[in-house]
Amino acid sequence: MVPDLTRYSCQMALPGFGEAAQQLLQKARVLIVGAGGLGCPVAQYLTAAGIGHLEIIDFDEITLSNLHRQILFTPADAGKKKALVAAEQLKKQNPDIEITAHDIRITSDNVLQIISPYDMVVDCTDNFETRYLLNDACVLSGKPIVYGAIYQYEGQVAVWNIKNADGTSSPNYRDLYPQVNTALIPDCADGGVIPTLAGIVGCMQANEVIKYIAKTGDLLVGKILIFDAFTLQSRIIKMGNATKTNITSLITTANIPTMSVAEVKKGLQDNSLELIDIRTDQERDVIDIGGVHIEADELEDNFDYINNGTVKVLYCSSGKRSAEAVKMIKQKFPEAKVFSLDGGLGKYLSQENQD
Repeated sequence: MVPDLTRYSCQMALPGFGEAAQQLLQKARVLIVGAGGLGCPVAQYLTAAGIGHLEIIDFDEITLSNLHRQILFTPADAGKKKALVAAEQLKKQNPDIEITAHDIRITSDNVLQIISPYDMVVDCTDNFETRYLLNDACVLSGKPIVYGAIYQYEGQVAVWNIKNADGTSSPNYRDLYPQVNTALIPDCADGGVIPTLAGIVGCMQANEVIKYIAKTGDLLVGKILIFDAFTLQSRIIKMGNATKTNITSLITTANIPTMSVAEVKKGLQDNSLELIDIRTDQERDVIDIGGVHIEADELEDNFDYINNGTVKVLYCSSGKRSAEAVKMIKQKFPEAKVFSLDGGLGKYLSQENQD
């Protein structure tokens, strides 16, 4: 069946675009990793533009605190899986394209297989471990990847790993950030984010995908765009034409031990575990659920206490910083009885309100 191109008539009317570019979009296969604040607008606009096959991967659940920036979801979706709900909504938006979703966590064991069928990967993740893993896998596989990140009022966008005419590859994420101490960096739940920033950066990412596939426009290759939603100022920083990194293998992702809210509550009742709040003083002053207060950057000074043989459960606002902290502790002390509170303080308080 010949697809109806009427809905794409306005973009096909663009100078240098036309039906040929639209056909390229319809043949394209794009993988979106993360169905959160960035993934929602990316998926919506790529769906609207007529990308032939979209796949969305996310293993997280929708929460009420997501809704201010994750615009595919409603309060009735709370507790449901992000990827599955997003795909269901997008199919209503454009039933003529193929949209699939997988509720899985990307790891070093499955990432190369997952990205293999796709022409382009869009990084809409909200944790550094997956971001580095996606970057490295795309470099090893020769796949281009569109990067986006948001925090508070600032957003970043870039296109990594494009082949140059001389056979070299353009810079990738490790050229920008070779390594990050992720346990010290708050995420959106902890540090905050203005909701419109997610839409702006997500639209920029979708824009780069369309330009790359349609072979039109000037891509953000070898440079990074930094946007400040507070001042509405932006700047582009040039990084050079070729990567200076040498990525030869994937870093094995750790299986981070976690405890559910129910398990933690039971452990507190029978005194079988101790809580450690790794948030900042300012965060703890607002609300806490007890436990010893050791900020993330002070954990190394307290290893004797953390590794004293008793069960410790670390918590932050969302569970992401505590997971990174537990990973760091387990790397140094594999036998340490440390866990991260799954979903963090937010999930703990949410379930407490339901009880």
